[in-house]
Amino acid sequence: MTTARTWAVALTGVDGHLVEVEADYSNQTPEFRIIGLPDKALGEAVQRVRNACSNSGLDMPRRRLTVNLSPASLPKHGSGFDLSIAVATLAAAGSVSMESIRATVHIGELGLDGRMRPVPGVLPAVYAAARAGFRRVVVPHANAAEAQLVPGLEVRAAASLAEVAAAHGAEVEVVDVEPVAVPTVERADADLLDLADVVGQDEAVDALITAAAGGHHMMLSGPPGAGKTMLARRLPGILPRLDDAQALEVAAIRSLAGEAVTRLEPIAPFEAPHHSASAIALVGGGSRVVRPGAIVRAHRGVLFLDETPEFQRVALDALRQPLESGRIEVHRAGFVASFPARFQLVLAMNPCPCGNYGVRGAECTCPPMAIRRYAARLSGPLRDRIDIDLQVARVAASRATSGERSATTSDVARARVLDARATAAERWRGSPWRVNGDVPGERLRQGALRLAPNVRAPLDRALERGTVTLRAYDRVLRIAWTLADISGCGAPGLEELGRALFLKKGLLG
Repeated sequence: MTTARTWAVALTGVDGHLVEVEADYSNQTPEFRIIGLPDKALGEAVQRVRNACSNSGLDMPRRRLTVNLSPASLPKHGSGFDLSIAVATLAAAGSVSMESIRATVHIGELGLDGRMRPVPGVLPAVYAAARAGFRRVVVPHANAAEAQLVPGLEVRAAASLAEVAAAHGAEVEVVDVEPVAVPTVERADADLLDLADVVGQDEAVDALITAAAGGHHMMLSGPPGAGKTMLARRLPGILPRLDDAQALEVAAIRSLAGEAVTRLEPIAPFEAPHHSASAIALVGGGSRVVRPGAIVRAHRGVLFLDETPEFQRVALDALRQPLESGRIEVHRAGFVASFPARFQLVLAMNPCPCGNYGVRGAECTCPPMAIRRYAARLSGPLRDRIDIDLQVARVAASRATSGERSATTSDVARARVLDARATAAERWRGSPWRVNGDVPGERLRQGALRLAPNVRAPLDRALERGTVTLRAYDRVLRIAWTLADISGCGAPGLEELGRALFLKKGLLG
């Protein structure tokens, strides 16, 4: 007997790190130890591996067995190391080929009967293995579809430990077992949600197209039943389709969240957490294995917060870092998990707690102090990060029941968005930005892109009077450039700037 080696993957956020799994027997008192900074779930692999080997007809020698996970300084979490530990111990005992397992990455949890159980995060783990130069990976049968999304790898799917051991040269009987399935999560198909269904909200539809074209965050204010949620759910359908690299990012996050991933989805994701969600539910967390929250799951898509003032203040303030940097970090003892979090934020709120303040024909029962407190639940810094602030009114009953459909379909809107984004991408060619919503304000206030004095005069006066902050000033400029890209006029004029001021301040015309 000698030291056997194979490979597994440790995940920190969406980043995968290759871990060398070494197994070695010695002629001492029988014991099974795992070293190399394992967590509690990984430490319990001792009993799972022992029983899985025994019940698969692969007995382990009664000697001292030491399994080392290297590098030892890297924290290892979860049960996804079970399979690699099992094949390394079997190779050290001479039951399977050492050369075969040395060139293979093994990922999967073992049941006591030897069945392979799926684990979350297989897609980013397999992607890390491919980047490290490996060409063969073994995963549970239920994770095979997502592992095969990574090109250039030989993916071997197995339903049991005996099946894996036999593939590596063990003389063992392989019994057919029913593979363990991954629970599926039903998602609404954005292709079925068409803007043509939105009737009588032409102003709001134009604002939605502007938000999509420039990557702008927006807030929809209005009474219940005005169509705020209806509008927000149609935003992913008019955004540009994800390319393969972006779709792989989104799929990796879904895999980390424990969802079944069978294909790359080209449509931008849509997340709408309930207003009772905590800050951890939005950001992500966990005591041992960090799971992505709603902010991370909305990466490359839309995060919609309905009834925004009802969210906890600390949860809303957690949005500020990812809105600025496009990433979020979750700190835990001994490690930091970093996740991508570049999304479009859509907020929706009523004008007051009862929803009837300022609504024609309705009676508001809220005292003035309650209305002010309700609006103040959104902090100033968060409001400043919202580009478009639009008031939405209820549609008249005659139009709502007429059966008419809007001429602006999602396909028409997406074509306008793509044209506007192509214009912006050409302007920002050679820079790290592709949409106007990401451009620093100083680039628009200074240099060749500075607007003529007569064009920016209304905005300058608003800044001098204190009705807009400097951050809001920059956001008005970004919206104005997006409106110019949509209209094809080359640069913003007084009309685009006036429209941008309207969209930023949310004033009724």
